[in-house]
Amino acid sequence: MEYIIVMDSCGEQTAAMKADECVVPAPLTLQVDDEQIVDDETFDQAVFLKKVAASPNCPKSACPSPDYYREAFSRAEKRAYAVTLSAELSGSYNSAALARDLILEDRPELQVHIFNSRSASVGETLITQKITECEAAGMDFAEVVETVEAYISSQNTYFVLESLEALRKNGRLSNLKAFVATALKIKPVMGATDEGTIIQLDQARGINRALAKMVDYVVENVEDPETKVLGITHCNCPARGEMVKNAILERIKVKDVILLDTAGVSSLYASDGGIIVVI
Repeated sequence: MEYIIVMDSCGEQTAAMKADECVVPAPLTLQVDDEQIVDDETFDQAVFLKKVAASPNCPKSACPSPDYYREAFSRAEKRAYAVTLSAELSGSYNSAALARDLILEDRPELQVHIFNSRSASVGETLITQKITECEAAGMDFAEVVETVEAYISSQNTYFVLESLEALRKNGRLSNLKAFVATALKIKPVMGATDEGTIIQLDQARGINRALAKMVDYVVENVEDPETKVLGITHCNCPARGEMVKNAILERIKVKDVILLDTAGVSSLYASDGGIIVVI
């Protein structure tokens, strides 16, 4: 194959990506207590969420190895790309970068670029789709890199969580704050900074009010929406995903919409009922 796109499994694959041999998934490994779960086509979201809910411990994730990325890059004849979740949140970017350095020692003529999504989940999906579009348009390697990096800089990421347990278990919230927020039904509206770190943008009492505030952020901050693809992922709540999609589309017109269920890594952090929006 002339080119390869390696997307780590924090990004959800569309049906088109699953059918495209140029798109190679790089699965992370999830750990709940002593059990390791590979985030690939065998991942069972319902079973995983039950295990996480039943465990008092913090679930963990481990990024793909440099050897995995290196082997995937080696399938490319001329150009190889990787799309990873935010380098601020995972070692996946560094693992892919190391693989790039290793393969270039043997094949210096190969063109390789690692895209730090500075996002996660459907943000990676949209970036991978953009690379595919650029390649289909016949852009050369430098044009693809420039176009996609500009696209990444234009993306905005938002999410609302039904449960704060994942944040509590990961040490992002004190037990007291998580308890108070849960008791008062306070839901945070979260986003990503330009660097790819997580910030709290707002909060509301009740999930529907929080989602409404998130929709406000989406609509008020998007530029040229008619040129953008709206990406939404939900964790085990398809009706809520549809509701958010419709609420956004009532207020802005977009080029296209992708609505997907979260894969393993996103299910771990979004938790049951979480919604992620990227545009």
